Amino acid sequence: MGYGSQRPVRTPLLSAVTKIKRLQFAKEHKYWTVEHWKKVMWSDESCFQLHPADGRVRIWGKQHESMHPTCISTTLQAGGGSVMVWGMFSWHDLGPLIHVEQRPNSTTYLSIIADQVHPIMLMAYPNGDGFFQQDNALCHGAHNVQEWFQEHEGDFTLLRWPPQSPDLNPIEHLWDEVKRAIRQLVPQPSNLTELDSAIH
Repeated sequence: MGYGSQRPVRTPLLSAVTKIKRLQFAKEHKYWTVEHWKKVMWSDESCFQLHPADGRVRIWGKQHESMHPTCISTTLQAGGGSVMVWGMFSWHDLGPLIHVEQRPNSTTYLSIIADQVHPIMLMAYPNGDGFFQQDNALCHGAHNVQEWFQEHEGDFTLLRWPPQSPDLNPIEHLWDEVKRAIRQLVPQPSNLTELDSAIH
C-alpha cells in the first residue's frame, strides 16, 4: 500500500506570535538576491558531546536476547562531557572557533563581539554594508550588548532575527558536517582534549 514505519520529523513547537515573526522575516527578505545574502555573517554556538547518544541506531535480535552484550549500547551521564564553541562564517570568510561556557553571559559574549566580530566585519565589509546575524539568546539581547551594537551601527547592520529559527541559519548545516566528520573518526576521541582537537 506504500505505507511503512518511520520516525516523525521533529520540528520546534512554535507559538502564534513566533509564526507571525517568522513570516514577517520572510516577507522582509523576499526580494533579497544572492548578493545580499553573501553579505551576511552567520553566527551561533554549538555543543559537541564526547559520547553523543545516537537514537538512530537499530539492532536485529530476538526479544529474549535484549540484554546480550551485542544488543547493548552503553551510555555515559551527560555524554561523558562536552565542548561548547561559538563560530561565524559568511560566503567569503570563515571566522574563529571560540570556546564558551554552556551558558555564556553577556560579558563573555560582548568580548566576542568587540574582539572578534567587529574587526572581522570591518575587514570583510569596509563600506559598512555587511550584516551580522545572531539568534535571540538571552545574552545576545542584554542591555550592554545592545548598547554596543547601537554605538557601532555605522560599521555593520544587525540582522533582525525571528525567534526559534535555527532552521533559517545555514551555520547549522556547518555544525552538522563537523559532527558527522567527528562521528566517522577512527578511533573516536576518548577525552575532551581529543574532541577539541577534532573540532578544530
